[in-house]
Amino acid sequence: MANRTVKDANSIHGTNPQYLVEKIIRTRIYESKYWKEECFGLTAELVVDKAMELKYVGGVFGGNIKPTPFLCLTLKMLQIQPEKDIIVEFIKNEDFKNVRLLGAMYMRLTGTAVDCYKYLEPLYNDYRKEKNQNRNGEFELMHVDEFIDELLHAERMCDIILPRLQVGLRHVLEEAEMLDPRISALEEDLDEVESSDEEDEEEEKPERLQTPEPHRRRDGYRDNDRPRRSPSPRYRRSRSPRRFVRLPEVLERHRSKSPRRHRSRSRDRRHRSKSPGHHRSHRHRSHSKSPER
Repeated sequence: MANRTVKDANSIHGTNPQYLVEKIIRTRIYESKYWKEECFGLTAELVVDKAMELKYVGGVFGGNIKPTPFLCLTLKMLQIQPEKDIIVEFIKNEDFKNVRLLGAMYMRLTGTAVDCYKYLEPLYNDYRKEKNQNRNGEFELMHVDEFIDELLHAERMCDIILPRLQVGLRHVLEEAEMLDPRISALEEDLDEVESSDEEDEEEEKPERLQTPEPHRRRDGYRDNDRPRRSPSPRYRRSRSPRRFVRLPEVLERHRSKSPRRHRSRSRDRRHRSKSPGHHRSHRHRSHSKSPER
C-alpha cells in the first residue's frame, strides 16, 4: 500500500522509521490532501523537487490537527529511506534553505550522535530568515541557526519527539577522538580582534616612552623652562615653630616700658589738680580772643 515502509528499509533506533512520528499525527498525515496528491509515488530524486517548493516549516496546526507540507515530506522520507549521501547533499545545499532544513530534520531523526554533530553544527553559521507556522496557524519569524539549535537541544521539534542526545555527549566523543573540537566562526573573529589590539598596544608603547605626557610630571623630573609657582593656599608651608621666651624676660620688658608712661600721666593729672587757676586762665584766654575775631 501507499503508506507502508519500503521493504529494504533498515530499522532505526530499533523500530520502523515511520513509527518515529506519533500515531495520531501519522494518521492525520495519511488523511491530509497534500499527502494524497503530492506525496504519492515519490522517490528520493523527486523529493528534492517538492522540497524546493516549500515556503515554510512547521508541524501541525489548527483544531483539526492539520499537518504542514514540511511534516508530510519528513514522513515520506522516513518511508522511502533515501541513502545517506543524498541526505548529506540536502544539508550542503546553500541555495534552498528549506531543502537544507528538511535534510537536517531527517538526519536528526535517523542519524547517530556523531553524524548529528558532524553535519548539523556547521549550519550554525547560516543566519538566513525562515518562516515557522505554530499551532495556531500563525507564522513566526525564526532563523536557520535557531532551527538547528533546537534540533540539537530540544526534546520535540515540529511536533515530533526527537531521539535523545545525552547532555555532555559531545565532550565524551571529543575525548574518544570521534569528533574534532568545534571551532566557532565568532572565535576566529575574536582572535583577529585580540591580535590587532595587541599590535596597536605594542605600537603605542614606544611612543609613550619617547613623548612623556605634558600634564603629568614624573618623579624627579622638573621642567626648568617653566616658571615656578608660589605654593597654593591649600598646600601652604608649615609655619616655623614659635620661639620660646622665658617669662621673667617678658615681665622685665613690660616693667621697663609701662611704668614710665603711667608715671608721666599721673604727674600731669596731679599738676592740673593742684593749680586751680589754670582752668580759669584758659577760660579767660578763650573769652579774650573771641572779640578780636
